[in-house]
Amino acid sequence: MIVWINGTHGAGKSTTSPLVQQLLPDSRVFDAEKVGETLMDIKPGLPGPGADNFQHWPPWRQLVVETARRVLEFTGGTLVVPMTVLVEQYWREISTGLAQHAIPVRHFVLHADQATLRARIAADTVIGPDSPFRLQYLKPYAEASRTWLHDEAEVVDTTQLTPAEAALRIAEAVKS
Repeated sequence: MIVWINGTHGAGKSTTSPLVQQLLPDSRVFDAEKVGETLMDIKPGLPGPGADNFQHWPPWRQLVVETARRVLEFTGGTLVVPMTVLVEQYWREISTGLAQHAIPVRHFVLHADQATLRARIAADTVIGPDSPFRLQYLKPYAEASRTWLHDEAEVVDTTQLTPAEAALRIAEAVKS
């Protein structure tokens, strides 16, 4: 099984995912961003759009599916995948690819209102405050939420939740 934790930057994916992993027996965190980083390290760079966002490269989506499939085949259990996917076509490719391998997916979106997201991004001490990269995804997240994302996932509003509380809600939903 895959527990996909979606949401934009500042929603709490990176903090919440290891907490979810601790609550789900026989689970591991798979950071699909590392697949993208590997593709970005190819020299010379891959053609087409993607230099600013590796998700635009079809191999990223295919390799996420294949990597998840192979890891689950090797280990069994559950993969917790903290990864923002805001383009509906990309989510369809990933979820369809996983379904073709009979891998069940529980898709969660960590949501927070725009003011909370901006405040979290402004206060970030790991990446740095007011990251332009992170801020640029607030509008696409709002659009994806309005048009498809919240219909495709179980929404966990983290505006007033700690990461531990969000993780507990996700783990309880998966176990039920």
